[in-house]
Amino acid sequence: MKLSDKTRETLLGPLNVNNPVVVQVLGICSALAVTVQLKPALVMGIAVTIIVAMSNVIISLLRNTIPMRIRIIVQLVVVAALVTLVSEVLRAFAYDVSVQLSVYIGLIITNCILMGRLEAFAMTNGPWDSFLDGLGNGLGYAIILVIVAFFRELLGSGSLLGFQVIPQWCFEHGYVNNGMMMMPAMALILVGCIIWVHRSINKEEKK
Repeated sequence: MKLSDKTRETLLGPLNVNNPVVVQVLGICSALAVTVQLKPALVMGIAVTIIVAMSNVIISLLRNTIPMRIRIIVQLVVVAALVTLVSEVLRAFAYDVSVQLSVYIGLIITNCILMGRLEAFAMTNGPWDSFLDGLGNGLGYAIILVIVAFFRELLGSGSLLGFQVIPQWCFEHGYVNNGMMMMPAMALILVGCIIWVHRSINKEEKK
């Protein structure tokens, strides 16, 4: 199925030129908290993507029946139900990751990206466009988490997805893991570097 320019922008825009993390500067807290290792960052990104996409669809379907004065409460109830469902699925099938993510799965309920898309897009657009918007913003968020987690785990512990990737002979010849990569401050610095690179590239493209 061929997508219109508007639909394509709705889906692909958040992956680059309108990324929720590096452009809108949303969802930074979880980027600092769950990116010490790549696996929990991947799971968190997938969870947020599913929840944003599905909650967008549900709110879009209900938008004409929701009284404006209680719309935030309705949005929170929908999101809380989806977060609870995702949390239980993780406990059943990925318990170790669920423990690593701890309270951060529950805090998806208050994620700025999620609430922002519900209020700014799902309340005024149809289900299909809302689904694509949620999918695009979720994936845009997940991409940044994965990039940050990749460098933090690789340089901080010499591994990726729990598997050692830096050869042992490197350590025998003096290589030392960068312990600072395991600290939240380094996640913030990495996000700052990504924002700098992103804006530099897009600035050149605009020229």
